[in-house]
Formats: sequence, C-alpha cells, structure tokens
Amino acid sequence: QAQLVESGGGSVQAGGSLRLSCVASGRISGADCMAWFRQAPGKEREDVASIVVGTQYTSYTDSLRGRFTISHDNPKNTVYLQMNGLKPEDTAMYYCAAATILGWGCLARRGADFGAWGQGTHVTVSS
Repeated sequence: QAQLVESGGGSVQAGGSLRLSCVASGRISGADCMAWFRQAPGKEREDVASIVVGTQYTSYTDSLRGRFTISHDNPKNTVYLQMNGLKPEDTAMYYCAAATILGWGCLARRGADFGAWGQGTHVTVSS
C-alpha cells in the first residue's frame, strides 16, 4: 500500500528550528519528485519546497528560501524539511507529497502534479 507518513511537527518559539520527516513506502517509494506543502488555518495551500529525487536539484518558494532546506535520503526513502528561524506565520499543517514521472517539472512545485499525499504534521510557532 502506497503511503507517506510525516513526523517532526510540534510547538516551538519564534526563532527556533524543527526538522520534518516524511517516509515513503509502497509504490511511491520510487517517486522521482518529493515536496512539502503547507496550509495555515483559513488560508489556501502553499507550496514550500521540492526536490528531484537522486539529485541535488531543489526549489523553494521565494519567501522561505534561506530558512528552509529540503533533502532526501534515498536508502531510507525519506524526505526532510529543515526549518530554521521559524516565525509565527510559519504556523500551519505541513504535508509531504510525492510524484512520479515528473522530471524537471518537479521544481515548479504545482500541487496538482502530486498524486500521493501524507496526512500532515502540525507546526505551531509562538511569538
């Protein structure tokens, strides 16, 4: 059964750090694109970052570049999101997503391209 399971969310004070993890299993363990999205209460889903699996190619939404880092561990089928300098506006549910046969389109971070999604992990940043 295809599955994405996120972990690592929690509550942190502004300026703190968290590292989110997402383990892929089943048929999506061979995905060529992994990404993180987030959705704050009352707001639309926002793309965060993506990575072409097996490469160093990543992309970020402009407002988060420099504070967030996406990485992937192939043997563990796990994608990470390191979040530093967290701000209250980073409070949201963070979702992991996977796509196959996406190629360089991965770097566009279009939510509609991703067929597999996790259940999310919540991040709360207090001021």
